[in-house]
Amino acid sequence: MTEQDTGVDIPGDASAPLIFEQPLNERMRTFLRLDYLYSQALYHNEKASQWGSRAAVASLIDILAISSRGDVRSDVLKELERQLQQLNEFQNKAGVDNSRLRALINNLMRLRAALAAAGATYLQPLRDSEFLAAIKHRSAIPGGTCEFDLPDFFYWLNQDAEQRVQTFNEWLAMLRPLCDAIAELLWLTRQNGRSRQETAAAGCFSITFERDAPIQLLRISVPADAGIYPEISGSHYRCSVRFLKWNGLMARATQAEGDVPFLLTCCA
Repeated sequence: MTEQDTGVDIPGDASAPLIFEQPLNERMRTFLRLDYLYSQALYHNEKASQWGSRAAVASLIDILAISSRGDVRSDVLKELERQLQQLNEFQNKAGVDNSRLRALINNLMRLRAALAAAGATYLQPLRDSEFLAAIKHRSAIPGGTCEFDLPDFFYWLNQDAEQRVQTFNEWLAMLRPLCDAIAELLWLTRQNGRSRQETAAAGCFSITFERDAPIQLLRISVPADAGIYPEISGSHYRCSVRFLKWNGLMARATQAEGDVPFLLTCCA
């Protein structure tokens, strides 16, 4: 997945657009949050520093909190099945690259099998960990994970970097069937998006979606150097977009003046 795919611009590349994403249902909102946290955990773990390990553990705890709110695994399996059904319908259509299509289908089937094999209690070892539970409890307190609050956490952070990374990789291995499947589903959702150029008159734009073709994700692309960003609100039936002018950290954003051209992508 590229930085452009995640809606984050490439540092130093003023020509790269900024892509702002808006989930239009609770399932997509959960998927985006888990993918963001998983990527964050991977990034910080690779730093192999004490501060990196702290940040990686914080991301892991947030992943466990989100995955405990509902049956995320079941939602992912259902979405994998839906995507497989859609891809299978393309097999008999003209002009389709069958080798690429087969590769996509095989990959989804592999991810589905891995997540199904993990079982419903695949995260239970992480949830039962007293070590992680103590960090989660103290994390609710500002500065609550200091060494005098969690001496065992401090001791672990001072272990050899290679040992810390190995331990964290073992924790990540339990999450991988879920998070790898989510990453693939998000990629497919974005790839299936239909893009069109639009203009927000006086900085405002409204979108009404067809009820028989529900949209899961909205993507809005603007030039990185345009000095504006969208504020999106709504649901899978209708969305409103208001473009705001960035006035720096010390001043409030203001309504963009004039018409604002942008690229709109609706992903089903």
